[in-house]
Amino acid sequence: MNRPALESSLNPFVTLILFWCSLIVVSAVYVTLPLISLFAEVFHVSSSQATWAGSAFSFAFAGGGLLFGALSDRFGRKKMMMTGLLLLTLTTLLIGTVHAFSWLIALRCLQGLAASMFPPSVLAYAMEMFPTNRRVTMIGFISTAFLMASIVGQIYSSFIVLTFDWSYVFYILFGAYLLSSLMIAFGIPSDKTDRPQGSIFAPLARIGMLFQKKRLPLCYIISAILFTALVGYFTTLGSYLTSSLFNLSHEDILWVRAAGIIGMLISPFDGKLVAKYGVKSVLWSGLILAAIGLGLLGVWENLAFLIIMSVIFTTGVAIALPALISLIGQLAGEVRAIAVSFHMFMLFIGASLGPMLSIYLVDIGGHLFTFEILVGLLCISAIVPLFIPLRESSGTKGQEPAHSV
Repeated sequence: MNRPALESSLNPFVTLILFWCSLIVVSAVYVTLPLISLFAEVFHVSSSQATWAGSAFSFAFAGGGLLFGALSDRFGRKKMMMTGLLLLTLTTLLIGTVHAFSWLIALRCLQGLAASMFPPSVLAYAMEMFPTNRRVTMIGFISTAFLMASIVGQIYSSFIVLTFDWSYVFYILFGAYLLSSLMIAFGIPSDKTDRPQGSIFAPLARIGMLFQKKRLPLCYIISAILFTALVGYFTTLGSYLTSSLFNLSHEDILWVRAAGIIGMLISPFDGKLVAKYGVKSVLWSGLILAAIGLGLLGVWENLAFLIIMSVIFTTGVAIALPALISLIGQLAGEVRAIAVSFHMFMLFIGASLGPMLSIYLVDIGGHLFTFEILVGLLCISAIVPLFIPLRESSGTKGQEPAHSV
């Protein structure tokens, strides 16, 4: 398929498919968060043990993304997305049938590995298959899906267990993943870029090349901090809103969290911001906006004000994340796929550390102290772009700056 024909086949339906599949896959990271107390009761384990239903997935998801992102260089983006979705479909069905906690944890690990094949592959697919004037916008849609999954996954599982047994959370997801597999198989064009030959493990050797690019590792500091702050915020928010200051029910808290989706809707428009102001400026602005929203969140004990600051915080994250991915793609050049995979690895390492850090900080200093520490981390990350020299001439600000390095 030649390039003009390929680009013409990337219609809005393809964008919808990639958005939907990104949302539904990454939602699996978060679906067990509202089920922790239920798992503790059903499987007769402690709450700390029950949290491994989420942690086991997260660690496998982070490590697997690094591995499979490299292998997508060898086998192709669409094939890797298809394989991941099919394995995710099977493991999700099996999780709904388990009666032993050990099997739940083992299958959540396998589910995390299967799910990890999708995000780095879909991001590399967007970078390679979309024309330059649509690339950052497409990455914005995918990033929006990743961010919305942190809320949608929790709302979905909470809603299901109000009416059905917890196993139906996974049975319904099984159907959604099966449908998504068909959508990827028949709804998007195949990527036809040249693939390296030789050993299937050869792409893994390219990981070392990331650290030969002096500016690229700095981006990964931002990657880790961004999701440490995001997931740490969600973790702290839950206990903050159930405290005597607000005394909200768990159902009410979910709707407060859902308000954050409003801020996330800006992500698809990040391409226009990058085209006008440059990728570094947009990244820096997003980080500062997120820090402002989170920093002001606890200054007034008013629920409406808290929701507004929450929306400002998630807006900042939604602005920063697509710009960060675009910057990594520019700096990485020929190792773009593994660079984005390492970005995903660092994101979900941050997502795994966020709850642990937040719980520890709440125990020693309280909720407001925790929010301010997370703000401090965001401020540190906002300094990092200043140490990444990047040419962004006026010519590159008129289009997606894929070739500005």
